[in-house]
Amino acid sequence: MNSKDHEVEVDIDFVSPSHKKPINPRNDDEKVKLINRLKRIEGQVRGIQKMVDEDRYCVDILVQVSAINAALKNVGFTLLERHSHHCVTHAIHSGSGEEAIDELMKVMKQFSKS
Repeated sequence: MNSKDHEVEVDIDFVSPSHKKPINPRNDDEKVKLINRLKRIEGQVRGIQKMVDEDRYCVDILVQVSAINAALKNVGFTLLERHSHHCVTHAIHSGSGEEAIDELMKVMKQFSKS
């Protein structure tokens, strides 16, 4: 296998401009919870790397991959929920709801592919 076998394809059309910021920035508690979840996921990924290195049974590795996928999906749902409650709601109230809803639908379609 070469390094290209592990590349992640990103649909550039869905990458938001980096200048966009949340209307209501995450509070410290929200940040800590998200970062802690991501650190746990990072640890799980390192665990899978070790399992592969140790030639562990494929099914055991696949179970861990599934757990990581579920954990990442939960992080995504948390972010989608917050975005809907804050950014999309604000856009609707300020008259730019159509654009925000279109953006949300695009990201939800992309998210549902994973």
